[in-house]
Amino acid sequence: MALKEGAHIRRIAIVAAIFILMTLFILFSSSIGDSQVAYAPFRMAKNHTPKSTNLKTWATKDDYVPVHGNQRLSQRCRHCALVSSSSHVLGIKAGAEMDASECVIRMNDAPTAGYEADVGERTTLRVVAHSSVSKVARRPNDFMAVGDGGHRTLVFWGPPNKMTKDSKASVYRSVQRICSTYKQVSCFTVAAEKMHRFDNLFQLETGRDRQRSNSWLSTGWFTMVIAIEICDNIKVYGMVPPGYCGNRTESNKLPYHYYKPRGSDECLTYMQNQNNQKGSHHRFITEKQVFGRWALLYNITFAHPAW
Repeated sequence: MALKEGAHIRRIAIVAAIFILMTLFILFSSSIGDSQVAYAPFRMAKNHTPKSTNLKTWATKDDYVPVHGNQRLSQRCRHCALVSSSSHVLGIKAGAEMDASECVIRMNDAPTAGYEADVGERTTLRVVAHSSVSKVARRPNDFMAVGDGGHRTLVFWGPPNKMTKDSKASVYRSVQRICSTYKQVSCFTVAAEKMHRFDNLFQLETGRDRQRSNSWLSTGWFTMVIAIEICDNIKVYGMVPPGYCGNRTESNKLPYHYYKPRGSDECLTYMQNQNNQKGSHHRFITEKQVFGRWALLYNITFAHPAW
C-alpha cells in the first residue's frame, strides 16, 4: 500500500513540475516576443510640407452641437489663458495673472481648488474628453458651478458613436444629466463632421493618416484649435516644447498631471505614446511641433517654460 501511495505522489509531483515548466516557457516566450517589437518613433511623413488651414475661418455654425436647446458656441475673447494640466504650472504663482485674462481655458478634470496660487480659480471654457466625463460626473460642482454671476462653457469631444444624441451611449447620457442639472452652464459636443475635420487637419499638418498611424488626438489638440478659433491672443501655461523630453535630466522628473503627484512621469508618458506603434496613442511631441508652427500664425506664446 505504501509503495502505491508513494508512486501516486511521485506522479502528481511530475505532472505538477511539467505544468510549471510549461507555464514558465510560455511566459518566457511571450516576454521575448514583446521585447523584440520595434517601437519606431512616430514622425511626420518624410519630406512633408504642412498644408495651410486658416483656423480663424474654418469653423462653421454647426461645428458644436448644444446638449440642450439651440444655442451656438459664439464666445469671442481678445486675450486667453490656456492652462495646461502639466506639473510645470506648480510653483509658478501665475494664478492671478491667469485670472486677469479675459478668458481662461482648462482641460478635462483639472481642478483649481487648492491650486489657486498657481493655476487661478476662474474658468471660462473647459474642453473635456469622453474618457474624462465620468470624472467630471463624480464631482460636477467642482467643474460646473458658476459664481459671481459668471458664465461657463464646456465642450465635450469624443468618437461620434459615443458623443452624439443618436448614439444612446452611456457617456453621452452622463453629459446630458450633468448639463441639465447646471443649466447656467453652456454645454456643447463636437459634431461628428467636425471630428472628421480634426482628423483631416492632423493629416494636413503631419502627412500621416490618424487612424492608419494608430494615433489618437489629445485633448490638448482639440483645446488648442478651439482656443485659436475664439481667441485673438493666447498665452499657454505649463506646456513643454517638443524637444524638452529629449534634453531632460533625471532630476527634472515631474508627474504628468499637477493634481496627481503620484501619477506617471510626464516625459515617460510622452515618449511611450510617441514611440509605441501597438494600439492607439497620443502623439504629444508631434502635436507640440504643430503647435510651435501655429504659434507663428495665431499670436500664441508659451510660458513656464517659455518656448
